[in-house]
Amino acid sequence: MPDLVRTTGGRLLRVEVSGDPRGRPVFLLHGMPGSRVGPRPRPMFLYQHGARLISFDRPGYGGSDRRPGRRVVDVVEDVAAVADALGLDRFAVAGRSGGGPHALACAALLPGRVTRAAALVGLAPRDAEGLDWFAGMAPFNVLEFHTAFTDPERYAARIIPRSAVIRSNPARMLEDLRADLTEEDRLIVSDTSIRSMLLRTYHEALRTSPYGWIDDAFALTSPWGFDPAHIGVPVLLWHGAKDVFSPAAHFSWLAARIPRAKAVLEPKAAHFASLRALPDVLDWLLAGTPRG
Repeated sequence: MPDLVRTTGGRLLRVEVSGDPRGRPVFLLHGMPGSRVGPRPRPMFLYQHGARLISFDRPGYGGSDRRPGRRVVDVVEDVAAVADALGLDRFAVAGRSGGGPHALACAALLPGRVTRAAALVGLAPRDAEGLDWFAGMAPFNVLEFHTAFTDPERYAARIIPRSAVIRSNPARMLEDLRADLTEEDRLIVSDTSIRSMLLRTYHEALRTSPYGWIDDAFALTSPWGFDPAHIGVPVLLWHGAKDVFSPAAHFSWLAARIPRAKAVLEPKAAHFASLRALPDVLDWLLAGTPRG
């Protein structure tokens, strides 16, 4: 199995495949900042459930070439390129946090290949009609996203040195978030296994460049390039009602917009609880996905 895949445009994507090599294929699209080595169910779970989990660094992260000016919809080309390289006709797609909108893009534009899709603690489009996009969002996130939207050069100038600090000390990312975490989320990210996975993904995300993070913020706050209302495949939306990084109002907007979406809102959960929900979400995805 290749660990580098070349797109039709000539870019290289760094890929990681785990679990049962003959299992049912599921793409897992990472958060922001994030990488292909991000949090996932344990290898034994994947084998026992017959899952072949595929992840890759979005452009500009980790070992993947940057794609300046990319939009959320552009992930469809990259997922298709990786699936083709692995010989996969049909597959499921899941995305967590910043990966959620990217998973929905695949559901909307690859209906002949995507069997089911899931978005966990994801955002709604910045131009979502009738949604106060910043309502309920932590002040730090409001500042970051507002700056990315209104002053891209200033945003990049902020993220470049911050990325350098996190690259040398990935724990700094969790320290920056700590003030906005609920008690439950603090316990989750304090778990030795989860914390190790988070630190590993932050380090790998920013190992070569800050631009995956920068370009993600620009993509998420710009028009996505597709309408979630046009999704025709089964979709599961999972969210925590106490999430202040991706407020639950975003979940509600998507649930009302996506036809026949299965919407799960956990009343006591926040953002990082999605890591514990991932095995159940994966089971749902596998139930509708044939072997690759």
